[in-house]
Amino acid sequence: MHQIRKPYLLFLGDVTSDIFAKTAHGLKDWCPEDCVAQWRLPDATVDLGLPDLAPGDAAAAGARSLVVAVAPIGGALPAHWVPAITMAVAAGLDIVSGMHGALADVPAIAAAARQHGVALHDVRQPPAAIPIATGRRRSGRRLLTVGTDCALGKKYTALAIAREMQRQGFDATFRATGQTGILIAGSGLPMDAVVSDFVAGAAEMLSPDAPADHWDIIEGQGSLFHPAYAGVTLGLIHGSQPDAMVLCHEPGRTRINGYPDYPVPSLAEAIQGFEAAARLTNKAARVVAISLNTARLTDTQREQAIAAATAETGLPAFDPVASGIAAVVGGFAGALDHAA
Repeated sequence: MHQIRKPYLLFLGDVTSDIFAKTAHGLKDWCPEDCVAQWRLPDATVDLGLPDLAPGDAAAAGARSLVVAVAPIGGALPAHWVPAITMAVAAGLDIVSGMHGALADVPAIAAAARQHGVALHDVRQPPAAIPIATGRRRSGRRLLTVGTDCALGKKYTALAIAREMQRQGFDATFRATGQTGILIAGSGLPMDAVVSDFVAGAAEMLSPDAPADHWDIIEGQGSLFHPAYAGVTLGLIHGSQPDAMVLCHEPGRTRINGYPDYPVPSLAEAIQGFEAAARLTNKAARVVAISLNTARLTDTQREQAIAAATAETGLPAFDPVASGIAAVVGGFAGALDHAA
């Protein structure tokens, strides 16, 4: 798996829209203690509110890696950014990128990395030699976030649950499966870039044998109900062998995002589908709670949506960002540990 040195200098290039800086904002939101500073080229207008430091000054302040924390249109590293990246290499910083192209394929960056002995991390590129899944039951406990659609809060839900479980004294680790999650955690596997035959095996690698009371909180990807991305979801479910799943949903979303011919399933339909899929490798797998993305709702609408989800499913419901989750997380985690 990727093992990335923290803390970070966040490189914002010369982007002028926050749309292209989701990774930067995610890092600032979820691991601000790991973000030493930002570095911007002259035309950049995106501002995270962090100190502006050049690579040498950031390294002196404790930074260990420069993260290319923005994604321009096309997902390729712009040629005019290369001198800035090599400057960071010369300052002794490892380079971390979520671009589609490999850093080592840029001759100037590769040569500088060899000269200065720094590591290049392409977090969208999985490691070699991922094994085929074994299906063997592993020790420890696992929770996987799943969704009625994509892009509705599986990463934020997993992060919030892991943080709350740790606060309550559970032995819990967030396991990242996407580029921003990997940068937040400092390790992980990019499931959407793994060859399909090996996704379940990658999930087994991500969450290995652990002590009986340890919880791995695994970031979900895609959705079983998505016509393009159901494959990665199924492989992740089978390899994760979750004891518990938290179903993520956006109230009011009625069609799969970008696929208007495909309806979003009801919560009851989604629970049935995810439990049936998960029980291939864990007969006891079950959905234990509903996580709602209520960012578009008023406070009153949020309360109504949470109450409606609980009424429909009989499960506790919460918004991991806008509502308290302590009682919900403590309730299902404690119950599952007691059952074990």
